[in-house]
Amino acid sequence: MKLSDLLKYNCIYIQCHDNPDADAIASGYALYEFFKVKGKSVKLIYGGRFKITKPNLIRMIDDLNIPIEYVEELTLKDELLVTVDCQYGAGNVKKFDAKNISIIDHHQQEINNVELSEIRSYLGSCSTLVWKMLLDEGFNVNDNKDVATALYYGLLTDTNSFIEIQHPLDKDMRDNIDYDANLIRILKNCNFTLEDMEIAGIALIRHSYIDAYRCAIFKVHPCDPNILGFISDLALQVDKIDTCIVYNETNAGIKFSVRSCIREVMASEMAAFMAEGLGSGGGHIDKAGGFISESKFKELSLGMNIDGYLHHRIKEYFESFDIIYSNNHSLDINTMQIYRKKNLILGFVPSTELCKEGSSLLIRTIEGDFDIVASEDIYIMIGIKGEVYPIKKEKFLTSYKVLDKAFILEGVEYYPSIKNTVTGEYYDFRNHAMTCMSTGEVLIYAKPLTKNTKVFTSWDPSKYMSGKAEDYIAVRKDDYNDVYIIEKSIFHMTYQKYE
Repeated sequence: MKLSDLLKYNCIYIQCHDNPDADAIASGYALYEFFKVKGKSVKLIYGGRFKITKPNLIRMIDDLNIPIEYVEELTLKDELLVTVDCQYGAGNVKKFDAKNISIIDHHQQEINNVELSEIRSYLGSCSTLVWKMLLDEGFNVNDNKDVATALYYGLLTDTNSFIEIQHPLDKDMRDNIDYDANLIRILKNCNFTLEDMEIAGIALIRHSYIDAYRCAIFKVHPCDPNILGFISDLALQVDKIDTCIVYNETNAGIKFSVRSCIREVMASEMAAFMAEGLGSGGGHIDKAGGFISESKFKELSLGMNIDGYLHHRIKEYFESFDIIYSNNHSLDINTMQIYRKKNLILGFVPSTELCKEGSSLLIRTIEGDFDIVASEDIYIMIGIKGEVYPIKKEKFLTSYKVLDKAFILEGVEYYPSIKNTVTGEYYDFRNHAMTCMSTGEVLIYAKPLTKNTKVFTSWDPSKYMSGKAEDYIAVRKDDYNDVYIIEKSIFHMTYQKYE
């Protein structure tokens, strides 16, 4: 769905979920301004049992002149009702009578019978979704600093100060929006109340600890989501805690925060594991978070409460994987088959074609961000699914043949981007990527994994590649320390048995 699909309605009501947070208010406000510019009659509303009382939200509404209204009763006829950051008919939003309905949300889909819907559950905030939809309509939010600031704050609060950001679109909005930094600073520092501090103290006292995994679990009374991250950061400073989960129950589900201070556990991966099949989870290596849908949790009928479920999943997580260190592994190549790389068309960019040698580059892909330093010796490869990885020039020249044509990558969810971290300049792969073809001289030993596996590679020993059962573990034939994981579908597209 596009926002232009809604312009056939002249009178539009935008409804946030009950007890709205900053993300819902920001998303609704941005839509309000868009429809107002289009000459529509617009109202921004919310319902439910409680009016907005949190000091940061009141300050946000007042300073940005957000025209949000509390409504107890409403009946619509020909008007359009747009529910934002929620879904019409779900348990966290008051259901007003309306026949023309649209949904814009980033949570797991609960309502399936609304045609005018845009739901992207992989995004960290509804603000990001609205920002992207506005961009697609040619509406530049940076032309309205109040809207830009609201959207930025919506993303900031819904991702625990950006800690839980996972999708590159969230990162793109964060990096490209022109916001009021002074107001954001003020809002950050009026977020907690004395009651919140008391809630944090009680949670820290009443915790459970799993000695075998050096992992602690904290249950928190209903509070601002940012309190979860605050408690997590405090907990991780305890000498016997390597990982922790802090959670509370809301009217829509379970919000949780994850922390890790050991390289063998990425907080983002652990968060995704906790929410698998029930919601969403993600973030950074050491800080992450997620959400578990109450309705999906109840559907499982596990016969346990959320605390029991988290204990169970933590045990499953820590017992679910093996670890391989590339510089000290015991892989038996006699149990592996030799494969050669198919003559595939791939993309590449010499890093110094983008900027001068020594420049620090951040490369953003659907799989995450990674950093490299531009060098004559470093090329950047682009795979058939948009995956990006660095390669030494020497290995490139022996493994690939350069073709005289531009590289075109289509049908991917997110096209990789590059940013100079010093100058802030962005480079578009599409303007620089050249085409190469593998020569078939790349030989590897490989076999399917029988268990989830983490590999610390020789080119980045600080964090691991993660593979699932039936993905492939590979060892380059000309370098036994070059150990890595190849995703199952990519492996079959890129390699064939060597006869």
